[in-house]
Amino acid sequence: MVKEKTPEEIKQIWKQYFSAKDTVYAVIPFLCALPRKEGYEFFVGQWSGTELHFTALINIQTRGETAASQLILYHYPELQKEKGIVLMTAEMDSRFLNVPGAQCLANQVQLFYATDRPETYGLVETFNHSPNEFKYMAVIAELEQSGLGRELRPRWDSDEA
Repeated sequence: MVKEKTPEEIKQIWKQYFSAKDTVYAVIPFLCALPRKEGYEFFVGQWSGTELHFTALINIQTRGETAASQLILYHYPELQKEKGIVLMTAEMDSRFLNVPGAQCLANQVQLFYATDRPETYGLVETFNHSPNEFKYMAVIAELEQSGLGRELRPRWDSDEA
């Protein structure tokens, strides 16, 4: 029986691998919520260099480290200093996500990381540093307050019903 690696063991392996290389590296997971007909599905985002890999939380819980990425956002920061922009493209597994769903997850990266609201970025910090204090509903509240994913919600809650 193969023992699954804990997040701490994975972090240690990652740090050890990159410690001798001339590069920047990090292990910064965070959680996003994707509106579904039945409620919300949570996705974990994990940075790997300039790539951001998303996997449904249920896949991580059931498959562990063998859970495949369902969305990968590729960031190209070469123009960041000169032009103030970072280019991004994505690769998604269309068996699990459609384009609006993938766009909603990508927009949440901006929502949680490019924010002036300390309480919004605080959710990322709490998820990473104080997981016992993390509240999943706080992610949903931020998502709903931002209006992201509204088009993914079923139409039964509109005035057309």
